[in-house]
Amino acid sequence: MPVETNMNTQSVTEEQILTDAGFYWREKESVKVLVCKPLEDSGFVNGFSTRDGGVSDLQKDSLNLAGFDEDSAANIYENRRRFLGLFEGDFKLAIAWQVHGVGVKPIKTNEDIANSEDRFDALVSDRRDTLVGVKTADCVPILIGDPKNGSFAAIHSGWKGTAGRIVVRAVERLQSEYGTDPKGLICAIGPCASGSKYEVGMEVLEAFKSEFVNHEKYFIQTRPGHALLDLKQPNRDLLRGMGVESSNIFVAPFCTIERTDLFFSYRVEKKLYGKTGRLLSVIGRK
Repeated sequence: MPVETNMNTQSVTEEQILTDAGFYWREKESVKVLVCKPLEDSGFVNGFSTRDGGVSDLQKDSLNLAGFDEDSAANIYENRRRFLGLFEGDFKLAIAWQVHGVGVKPIKTNEDIANSEDRFDALVSDRRDTLVGVKTADCVPILIGDPKNGSFAAIHSGWKGTAGRIVVRAVERLQSEYGTDPKGLICAIGPCASGSKYEVGMEVLEAFKSEFVNHEKYFIQTRPGHALLDLKQPNRDLLRGMGVESSNIFVAPFCTIERTDLFFSYRVEKKLYGKTGRLLSVIGRK
């Protein structure tokens, strides 16, 4: 079989996998983002960034969207301009200084948007002119939209945030701020470290043991005191436990550790190069 035919077949297969999972690629001038179609169809602008199409030298032309200690501000702001250019509309970007905690920040005013150094790992809003975003490089980005009232959330959930149930706290904040009914939520779990590559130690095992009754199902033991963990699974279960319909939870079929051609991976690149870029996942109202 000719190589060209095989490559085309592989491309079609990946496209079908993405379609079945509820996602598709959007591209503009070498910048590429992963979009959750059910969220988009429900009225929400959304996207999970990739690594190419930028101006940073964390490998050539990297679209690093955060990490000012490892890149210049000029590079990061130009990369953000390019990334935001994929979304129709004149949006303000609201982010926070992430600390692997469980704090949730409502974005209501321009002052809330300007205070990007507030320590939070989830943002909620219902503003039409605003994208809320979280930064990741192996941790789990989660985007949530409520089609009924137009509220939305972006969540950064590493192992500490997952053990602390930050996604539950974000849904609870949507309930208290906007009257959300979890049953109607549309949720997208983005690219992150997967269970086939993400090995953790006793600190993580003990944290999950104390927080999850059936914690064993999330782990595959690799050696004494170590196991593989797929953070997508507990976050999906936490959403279902809040009342979100399983059919409304969409999980991106990518592992950031496996696909460093597409995504930044702290686990891989920090060890190899001493630094890595950051991805940005955003959601807002159309």
